[in-house]
Amino acid sequence: MKKVVWISLLVLSTILFPLDTMAAGPPAVGGTLPNFTLPQPGSSAERDYLGISSRGNFSVPDIKAKVVLIEILSMYCPFCQKEAPIVNKLYEAIEGNPRYRGEIKMIGIGVGNSAYELDVFRKRYNVPFPLFPDADFTLHKLLGETRTPYFIAVRINDDRTHKVVYSKAGSLGEVTPFIENIAKLAGLK
Repeated sequence: MKKVVWISLLVLSTILFPLDTMAAGPPAVGGTLPNFTLPQPGSSAERDYLGISSRGNFSVPDIKAKVVLIEILSMYCPFCQKEAPIVNKLYEAIEGNPRYRGEIKMIGIGVGNSAYELDVFRKRYNVPFPLFPDADFTLHKLLGETRTPYFIAVRINDDRTHKVVYSKAGSLGEVTPFIENIAKLAGLK
């Protein structure tokens, strides 16, 4: 009888609390990203920047870089709007430094945003790096339903394994110390 009660409770708890609704939190430093793919960027310049082929979807470890910096954002987030010029300066500082250019690449994931909404955000704030829509919040859920803006830096190894080296919400702060910290955490020389 006890066994039947326990099995019934287990079945009931599985129905009431499905595992996919229990956010595990954002990717932890030292861990890996959840498995997900992104659609091909709209422009060949963005594909070239990321170093990916023009065939099908891709995952973050497919990006040709030693570090990929992911910004989780929303075009409706006032903090993301305020942070956009600083994030653009970060991109410019990376691309303008021979030590980091090609080694660190940036992407953005627009949670709850359609491709159209992200295009509006890109144009309004002159975002120079690829942005990917997450209109249905699928990636947002996989990434722990973080607040925005949220930044994740991922070290990509030659064999495409990867490790999260930075995972935090909020403002970047000063650009130069931020880049140097990411490079140090990722073991870039």
